[in-house]
Amino acid sequence: MADTFDMKVITPERVFYEGTASMVEFTTTEGDIGVYAHHIPLTTVLAPGILTITEDETKKRIAGVYSGFARISGDNVTILAETAEWPDEIDVSRANEAEKRARERLEARNNDLDLVRAETALRRALVRKRLASEK
Repeated sequence: MADTFDMKVITPERVFYEGTASMVEFTTTEGDIGVYAHHIPLTTVLAPGILTITEDETKKRIAGVYSGFARISGDNVTILAETAEWPDEIDVSRANEAEKRARERLEARNNDLDLVRAETALRRALVRKRLASEK
């Protein structure tokens, strides 16, 4: 059995996940990261992506970790996320509509377009669709 650490995923609405993990993988603004027990202390900014928590041999995948922070300290990892969703909570039709709107905004390139916001909306929709398709 691998070394483990305490893991929490917290959103403004709830403690989304709390348990013991042997590994966690998530996306930061600098790229993907994998964390095992005894990782160096680190605080990093989250980016849209799928968060994968490994508990012994079981993997739990979470979508909707779109923005927030990860804090790694000793044998404790805390994810503070704007939102988080289990695969069965994803509304695929809503994700399809969000993808369509984001692509339309990016293609139109109006002067008032917030490019970062439109690109982030597209990434969110694609992450939701990807995880929902894995159900």
